[in-house]
Amino acid sequence: MSDFISSFWSWYVIAIVVGGLAFCVFVLIVASKRTVMADDNSTGHVWDEDLREMNNPLPRWWMGLFVITVVFAATYLTLYPGLGGSKGTLGWSSKGQLEAENAKALQTMAPVYERFKAMTPEQLMADPQAMGIGERLFVNTCAGCHGSDARGSKGFPNLTDNDWLGGSGPEYIAKTIAEGRQGMMPPMAAAVGSADDVKNVANYVLSLSGSPNDSIRAQLGKSKFGACAACHGADGKGNQAIGAPNLTDKVWLHGWGEAAVMAMVNNGKTNVMPQHASRLSPDQIRVLASYVWSLSHKGDKQTALAPAGDAKAQ
Repeated sequence: MSDFISSFWSWYVIAIVVGGLAFCVFVLIVASKRTVMADDNSTGHVWDEDLREMNNPLPRWWMGLFVITVVFAATYLTLYPGLGGSKGTLGWSSKGQLEAENAKALQTMAPVYERFKAMTPEQLMADPQAMGIGERLFVNTCAGCHGSDARGSKGFPNLTDNDWLGGSGPEYIAKTIAEGRQGMMPPMAAAVGSADDVKNVANYVLSLSGSPNDSIRAQLGKSKFGACAACHGADGKGNQAIGAPNLTDKVWLHGWGEAAVMAMVNNGKTNVMPQHASRLSPDQIRVLASYVWSLSHKGDKQTALAPAGDAKAQ
C-alpha cells in the first residue's frame, strides 16, 4: 500500500474490507431473527404442490462459527496489515520477518565465517567447506541468470571461462556482487554511416575473430571501424577497464553472426547486474566471490592444494 501515490486507494481498500465485515454482521443479525410468516412455521412459499419453505432458525454451531470468523477477521486486521496503509498494532511486515530470519541465520553462521576471514581467496578455493557454502550461495543468488552450471546464456556472461568485462580477480568479483554493475554500448549507427556501412562494419568485426564473413564487405568496413576503436581499440581487442569486450575472440555475449552484430551497432545495449549487498553479508560475498573465481581457475585451486615442495605444482 505504501507504493500508492494517493491516499484514496488506501481508504478505498479500507472501505471495502470494513464494509464487507459490516455486511456479514448485518446478515448475521437479520438471519438470527425469526419472523412469523404463517401459522405452520413456514414462509408461505410452496413449490411442486407440497414442498414448503420452512422458517427454522439457523443452527447454533453455524451461528457460532460465523461470529468467531467475524471476530477473528476484526482482530487480525487490528494486529496485522490489511486495512489499506495501516501497519497494524504489531508493526509486522513480511520484509521485517525476512530481515529478522536472515539476521538469525547470519548469527548462526558467524563462527564458520569467522574462520574464513583470515584465509586468502586461494585458500578459500582450496577449502571444501568454503566452496560448499559458496556453491549454495551461488545457486540461491546467481544461478537464476548465470545458470546452475555458471555457463550463462545469451546476455548473461559465462563465469567458467577467462573472458572478463570490467575487471577480474576475487576483489573485483566481490565488488561487482556487492555493488552490481551496468554495462552500456551506445547506438553507433549514426557514427558509422549508412545502413550499408553498418553491414560492412559487422562483417569486419566478424573477421577479427576469424568468424564466417563477407571478405569484401569486411575490407570496406575496416575504415568505418574507427568509430568503434575509441572503446574496442584499433586492433579490436577491447578495453577491460571500461568494459569494452574483445572482438578478436569468439565469445559473443549477445548473439553471434552478421544480424546480431548489426543489431548491436544499430541499437546499442544496456546490461544490468543488480547489487546484492542488501541480501548478502560482506563475509558471504567474499566466500561467493572466491567460489566464482574458482570456476575459471581450477589450476589455481590445484596449486593451493599441492604440498609446498611439489615442484610440478609450482
